Amino acid sequence: MMRIEAVIFDFGGVFIDSPYPLLEAMGVEMGLKPGQFAEIVFGSLVEDSDHPYHRLERGEIPLQQARDEILHLGRTRCNIDVDIYQFFTRIPGGVRQGLVDRVRGLKVEGYPTAMITNNIREYADVWRALLPVEELFDLVVDSSQVGMRKPNPAIFRLTLDRLGGLAPERTVFLDDSEGNVKAAKSLGMQAIHVRGDISQAIAELDALLGL
Repeated sequence: MMRIEAVIFDFGGVFIDSPYPLLEAMGVEMGLKPGQFAEIVFGSLVEDSDHPYHRLERGEIPLQQARDEILHLGRTRCNIDVDIYQFFTRIPGGVRQGLVDRVRGLKVEGYPTAMITNNIREYADVWRALLPVEELFDLVVDSSQVGMRKPNPAIFRLTLDRLGGLAPERTVFLDDSEGNVKAAKSLGMQAIHVRGDISQAIAELDALLGL
């Protein structure tokens, strides 16, 4: 088995619960079809596009502009108001402590760690306050700071370069989005699709590390 030299994590849906069940619940409240609310708010999960939220995560537009454009999308597509500010107030904030502890263990074991997060500039202080970021990660690649976002392969290449030019096959990437996992695998990275039970993802990681 090829030795793994670094472990790379997503943030949302990995260290905190995925927002998508909440999106589905809000869509049901509004009488929308499954997946329809998430598509209006976040756009496609399998491509990097010109959707307002994608542009927001790339740092191309401010939060208020993205909110206004998403409101317009909701009104034109479904004749409803889809206000991302209301969505933000309902996002669960509990951290998966078991994963935090495992990352601390990785640091003790000598593994470099990194995070690649699709995030927005205006909420940087909010999400960073949930984790001891400086303790856990040698590198954080934030989409809003680097002007690119997952699943664009370029953000993975940038991360590997900043980790010292690591070969992709010597890294493991964990993400809750199947599209992002596929993008990482297309570059040759090992990748784990994080689902509801974080203990399963930790077990898969340990297996790849040969533990």
